[in-house]
Amino acid sequence: MCGICGVMDFGGTAVDGDLLRQMVRSMRHRGPDAEGYYADGGVGLGHARLSIVDIAGGGQPMRDAAGSTWITFNGEIFNHVELREELRQRGHRFTTRSDTEVILHLYQEAGEQCVERLNGQWAFAIWDAAQQKLFLSRDRLGVRPLFYTRIADRFLFASEIKALLACGEVERTLDLRALDEIFTFWVTAPPRTAFRNIRQLPPGHSMAVERGEVRVWQYWGLESSLATDGGGRGVAQAAEDLLHLLRDATRIRLRSDVPVGAYLSGGLDSTLIAALIRQLAGERLRTFSVSFDDAEFDESRYQEDACRFLGTEHSDIRCSAEDIAEAFPAVVRHAEQPVLRAAPAPLFRLSGLVRDRGFKVVLTGEGADEMLGGYDIFKETKIRRFWAQRPESRLRPLLLKRLYPYMPSVQRQPEAYLRTFFHVREEDRGSPFFSHLPRWELTAKLHGFFSAAVRAEVRPGAALADLERGLPRAYWTWDAFRQAEYLEARYLLPGYILSSQGDRVAMAHSVEARYPFLDHRVVEFAAQLPARLKMRVLNEKYLLKVAAAGMIPENIRKRRKQPYRCPDGRSFFRRKCGYAEDLLGAERLRRHGIFDPPAVGALLQKFRSGRPVSVKDDMAMVGILSTELLLEQFTSHGAAG
Repeated sequence: MCGICGVMDFGGTAVDGDLLRQMVRSMRHRGPDAEGYYADGGVGLGHARLSIVDIAGGGQPMRDAAGSTWITFNGEIFNHVELREELRQRGHRFTTRSDTEVILHLYQEAGEQCVERLNGQWAFAIWDAAQQKLFLSRDRLGVRPLFYTRIADRFLFASEIKALLACGEVERTLDLRALDEIFTFWVTAPPRTAFRNIRQLPPGHSMAVERGEVRVWQYWGLESSLATDGGGRGVAQAAEDLLHLLRDATRIRLRSDVPVGAYLSGGLDSTLIAALIRQLAGERLRTFSVSFDDAEFDESRYQEDACRFLGTEHSDIRCSAEDIAEAFPAVVRHAEQPVLRAAPAPLFRLSGLVRDRGFKVVLTGEGADEMLGGYDIFKETKIRRFWAQRPESRLRPLLLKRLYPYMPSVQRQPEAYLRTFFHVREEDRGSPFFSHLPRWELTAKLHGFFSAAVRAEVRPGAALADLERGLPRAYWTWDAFRQAEYLEARYLLPGYILSSQGDRVAMAHSVEARYPFLDHRVVEFAAQLPARLKMRVLNEKYLLKVAAAGMIPENIRKRRKQPYRCPDGRSFFRRKCGYAEDLLGAERLRRHGIFDPPAVGALLQKFRSGRPVSVKDDMAMVGILSTELLLEQFTSHGAAG
């Protein structure tokens, strides 16, 4: 992994070398091993390198033999070995072993369509001097970030927003429409970011900048796979096919010139990936995990079982509420957007442990839940539809209480409340967002903490309406299960799981995470499977459990999924954390103008008192605090617009 950036001046004014250096050095955490620059007239490229493949020969920006095409690249192309051989047979000559050079040669062969041949995780920019065109692309699932902005006659791009802000002319203003989306969906809907006039290239998209114009298009999406019926296979055959794809996805993700480790949460997904690595690598594997002081969140017992079964050499970092509070300001600085959970903080500390142990690369289990029926939201949707068929039933709502044993607020509510909260009404069943209505509506209640000025700017329902307009045409033909999968994979996965909990906290410590479940072949295969193979009644990830038989401990294979959680709002009211009180004081809140001081004051008092808090309270505390931290860290005067 690396950090990339660049500037294109449409008037041909020479790019400021100092600006390029400032942009690169703001991202040195992404690439501490080397930095490189290319500038020619009105075009400049910068690169901060984390050396993983072809350490000696893979420096960037890299040019082709003729010197007319240059690339700055963040990511890994896992099938670069096969692509290089194909290109050699067609007469291409290579001077390095790097995957970067493969992209350059493939671009010469296929132009903008070259990305369709790539298997990997990437964000790159190619300057094509012959055509006077800047070509940029982002990987299919959005593993690697790519941001851009336009200032008058200049176009700027970078792996992180802070690199764009290194240019003093880039506006440092919070986007209130983005805040509305985050306080509804947890994420912004691409291309929006938390900052006004700074955009992100959506996953599965490419763009070209030439003659002063910016053109963006989609080269890949889930739509075609979700619309395909792959239900002809039996369970045994489907499990065999899935495991074959997953094994090959893991195999090519082990390609590296530095040691590769793995995250081990104690759940099905990460344990299976670790088992595949052991099969493929044939050597003792280094694994890493987070454990918690609070038994409610701790999975260390299962992590220990997996380590013993697989014979891994294991390292663990124990995390307390105080540790979360201490790490949280850095988490927000790297996430570059508000977050509604403190969950990225333990993963931030975990990547620090990985780096301290001398590792740059880890494989992880993210991505299985979204496309193989792992999340509670898939069960919840199924139960809600089941209850809606007989809304007068007294037994069916009990399934929802069984689904959320860790949520006391659900356990103590009467049936009438559950019916309203979970939208078990005929009029709700026709909503395109039926699967997500309960949680999005709960999150949207946080709007009550906005100041009167912000509420006047944020139109109720605008975020949902905008999201609905962006849905693909085929979405309306899918069943509720596939609609839920699409919403999770299209928005929450890249916008939060792979960003705030993924790339940003891993790269904060110069660690590259690789995701076998997000190999596009695995994703496309899983998307085509019928829901009955992913969830058998309420048995989540059924097919994956069948595929994992005999490969991992049985108590892990059969255990009920435990969502990854950590202490949230209460973490900021322990002895070592004083900044929460400072940031959420009435005077500071009035100066920034985003939140209502009396409403926040009442919330503060609830946490100070030690009284029980709800999920909404936790989200509110973390969301408000992270927003205030973001304003302090990135905006010049805290104002928003």
